[in-house]
Parts: sequence; C-alpha cells; structure tokens
Amino acid sequence: MKKSVAIVGLGRFGKTLKRLLEKYFDLIIINRNNPEDISNADVVFYCVPISAFESVVKNHREYFKENHLLIDVLSVKMHPKKVFEKHLKGLRTQALLTHPMFGPDSSKNGFGGLQLIMDKFKTNKDNYDFWKDFFTKKGLNVIEMSAQEHDRQAANSQGVTHFIGRLLEKFGLKPTEIDSLGSKKLQEVMGQTCNDTWELFNDLQNFNPYTKAMRLKLGRTYDLLYNQLLPKRTNKKKIIIGIQGGKGSFNEEAILFYVKKNIIKKFQIKYLYTSEKVLKNLHEGNIDFGLFAIQNVVGGVVEESTYAMAKYKFKIVEEFQISISHCLMKRKDVDRKNIKVVMAHSQNFRQCKNSLEKKYSNLKQISGRGDLLDTAKCAEALAKNTIDKSTAILGPKILAEIYNLEIIEENLQDNQNNLTTFFLVSR
Repeated sequence: MKKSVAIVGLGRFGKTLKRLLEKYFDLIIINRNNPEDISNADVVFYCVPISAFESVVKNHREYFKENHLLIDVLSVKMHPKKVFEKHLKGLRTQALLTHPMFGPDSSKNGFGGLQLIMDKFKTNKDNYDFWKDFFTKKGLNVIEMSAQEHDRQAANSQGVTHFIGRLLEKFGLKPTEIDSLGSKKLQEVMGQTCNDTWELFNDLQNFNPYTKAMRLKLGRTYDLLYNQLLPKRTNKKKIIIGIQGGKGSFNEEAILFYVKKNIIKKFQIKYLYTSEKVLKNLHEGNIDFGLFAIQNVVGGVVEESTYAMAKYKFKIVEEFQISISHCLMKRKDVDRKNIKVVMAHSQNFRQCKNSLEKKYSNLKQISGRGDLLDTAKCAEALAKNTIDKSTAILGPKILAEIYNLEIIEENLQDNQNNLTTFFLVSR
C-alpha cells in the first residue's frame, strides 16, 4: 500500500517536490483552507516560506497524530528545528529536517546527482532509513549533517551565492559581445538566484544565524580589496590634501597651520568646498588626505560634516584646533547702505549670532547650496558677479585681500577664543 504524503504549499518548490513524489505516493495537496487534511496523511512535507513556517506549524498542531512524520524542506535548518521543538513538545509526532539543494531550475532535467541534506532529528530509524533510501534511489546525493553545521556551511555557500547574485542584479550586470566564460557564469548565478522570490532571499539572509557574519566579512573584504587597488600616494612627488573650503577659507588656514607644525614641505591643496566632496574624493583615491571642520566651541557640531561622515569610512589621522575670527566684507563698488544680505556658512552665523543681532539685524542671513556652502566660494562668486553684488560676506579676513573686497567690521565672533576643531583623515 502506498504511503499517503501531504505537501503543504504548492509554490515553485512544492511543484518540484510533487514531480519527485507523485509516481510513488498518494499525494494530498494542503492549502490554507483545508489544514485538517493532514490528518489523512502519513507524511507531511512543508514547502512554505521560511518566515511563514512557524505560523503554519502552529496552526496545524491540533491535527498532528502520533504516527505522523513531518518533513521540512527549508533552506535553513536551525530555525525549523527550533520551531518543531517548540510546537511538538508533549507530542510523539516525528520530525525530519531536510534541505534539497536544488530548485525548479536545476532539477528541470531530472534529479540525478543533486544534493539533499538530512538531519535525523526526531525521526525513528525505520522512517529515516526509508526516506534516505528513497532519495538515494531517485539519484539524489544524500548528505547527513546536523542543522547547526548545515547553517554554518550554507551561510558561506548558498548565502554568499544568493547575495552575490542579488548584488549583480542591483549593479545591473548585462551581457556583452566579449563575455568570457567567467562573465557568462556570473550571468548564470544572477539569473538563477534572482529567479527566486525576494522573500526567499530575505529569509535566507535573516533566518540563518551565520549569514550576518558572512555579509560583514564580505563588506570588510570589499573595502580591503578596493583600497588595495588605489595608489598609496596620488602623486609620488607631493602629498595631495583635499579640504572642505576654498582658497582663503578657514579650512585652508587650518591645513597651512598643520603642514607648518609638522614640517611638511611638498604638498598640494585641492579646494573641494564641502565635507561630502572631501570624503568622496578620499574614497575614490583622488587625494591622499582630507581635512574638514567638525565642531566649534560656540556653533557646535558642523552638520554637513556629520552627514558626510555617516556615508564614508575613513581613518582619523589627527584632530586639532585653531582659533578663528570673522569679518564682514562687501564689494568696494557697493555702498554700505545698499547691502541687504549677508552670506556665509551656517556655522559662521552661529559663531557670530549675538554680534549680528546687535549690529546688523537688518541684514538677511543666507547660506548657499552645493559648493556655495563654503564661505570662500561665496566670496569668489561675489567678486565674479555670480551672486547679487549687494551681498556681504561673513568670513576670514584674508578673503578681502584675495577678492578685492572692503572690510566693514572685524572680530564679529561672540567668543574671542573662537576655537574650531578639524579632522585630518585618510582612507
């Protein structure tokens, strides 16, 4: 007499399992509306999403019988083991853990030579031997392995493969006319893994306790390999330093202070204007070191630097402070009474808040966007007529000399010991 076998879940793999079993067993297909039908089966295969497995087993518990054998086919093994232990407690129902290492695509030409993992778990010898023998006779390569060992190995095998496949999909890998065999294999990996549902990929990554470590290792390895490809020095003859500001900025003042203190003679400054651009250029290998402001005693944290630091990895080479002072300046061909706007980095306004309220409350305060976040860039724009000439600039005194501006007032900072902290960073 044929065994009666129920399949719970007739998705892509459920249909694959049906092909494997249908000639040899009386099959019952279980859906959500007839869970009681499992009472009529000797064996129940669970082909449900990993994330849904526990709720399904919990709902079926009242229909389990003493002679039932429950078999999961999930791609993770420690999770179903815990679920069975929890919901079969007090019952004499048996449970077998399996992982068919194949799917609809890899088994379309038959099952011969494909792998299947088995963990005896809560199965008696007769049932275990029966199913091991059945799978072997169907040409499957049965590998006996504990649930924990399976998940450990799977994280660094199936987990990596699926992650790389999805990564290639997000990258947008496309065939070309000159694809090598290796390129074609990558296309196959992407096609095979991305043919499965996102739910399966997500569950594979989150229900295997070892995959998180795998992903972290992949990330560290990527960073290591990426950085190894970048030159140790951008220019062999001199050090290239990218700074948050433009020519005449406080950042330039800070880097000149640093190189003088450390007796660095062969260097070149790249004016990058924003913290974002500094760290981006550092990451891409366009500069050797980066410099940006992170905090002021009055103005507090430099927000643009905070947001930029959240996006990139870097090493802090040195943290140091300089005292800075602010001047208000204008074009020489504009009368003071016609000045209506003062433009600067938001930090400058914070550091001069009380002075500006007391002396220049009539001036509208604005900060630019993009490169115009930088006060030195604003001064350059004013000199070149790319911003309204009735604009005043609040920043370093040297900007007046560089861009032929007239100083209206000096030392507008609220704290005369106006210390700003800078980071010098490397990859």
